[in-house]
Amino acid sequence: MNPYECLGVERTASAEEIKKAYRKLARETHPDLNPGDAAAETRFKEISVAHDVLGDEMRRRDFDEFGDVSLRAGFDGKQARAQQGRFSSRFGASGGATSQSRGNQFDGLDDLLKQFRGRGDFEGRTRFQTRGDDVESSMKLDFIEAIQGGERKLSVRRPAANGRLLKETVTVRIPPGVTDGGKLRIPGKGAEGSGGGAAGDLLIRVRVSDHPVFRRQGRHLEFDLPLTLAEALGGARIDVPTLDGKATLAIPAGTSSHARLRLRGKGIPGTGGRDPGHLFANIKIVLPKDLDAETLDALTSRDQEDPRKELFQ
Repeated sequence: MNPYECLGVERTASAEEIKKAYRKLARETHPDLNPGDAAAETRFKEISVAHDVLGDEMRRRDFDEFGDVSLRAGFDGKQARAQQGRFSSRFGASGGATSQSRGNQFDGLDDLLKQFRGRGDFEGRTRFQTRGDDVESSMKLDFIEAIQGGERKLSVRRPAANGRLLKETVTVRIPPGVTDGGKLRIPGKGAEGSGGGAAGDLLIRVRVSDHPVFRRQGRHLEFDLPLTLAEALGGARIDVPTLDGKATLAIPAGTSSHARLRLRGKGIPGTGGRDPGHLFANIKIVLPKDLDAETLDALTSRDQEDPRKELFQ
């Protein structure tokens, strides 16, 4: 990627011109303004990376001097300049047995590396090593699967050092309680490095499906619990759904709609020595649609249709 071309600015652009171009493009491609547009999301990421490079004085200098190689993770401009200086002093155009006397013209570090590519180390010198880029992917998890954790097989494609794509199936360990939008890192499963450099990592963004009953609030869960008026007025003991089956919840007499009752330890399971979260029932009193005299007499009847049957379907 050429960050100048990505932002549509000249190489001589000032910091203010770069910032102005970035803001304009970011407004046009921001995911919040283009919901469901994958192309706009990809373009927004490219624009952000380009701005990160050109908005940083040292990174911009590295790109101007070394080009694409400076964009790779782990690139060290100071180290590259030092190595370039060592090569230039040994094979430069002045003094001793120069590169010109050999019939070759070395134009900086890049040309010199091309001359010795594939020939290994030269007189014991260390080759220029570059860590591979990180590769991003995504994985959609069921609500319960995200809470309980487990393992998944994921097919990925990652760049090889020769420029081709490697197809590989990776085992992903899902930690219990992973959240929607979270990232899982698989070390060494990104793009291969060059010159013997280490491979990058695989970064997996997690998307968690909604649950038909439960909603997540940090380590806690909540759900809406319908009650008949008779149950709310007189109190009751009723079965409610949990992650591991059913539990009995005591409804105090006189419970109002919008009350919030707690089942201790029935939320997200605890990990790493942490206590489990709780499960909260948000009370919703269900009244018949037509309240005539006969219906009013029936409100205290225990024979009213169960308003919670859909929770267990």
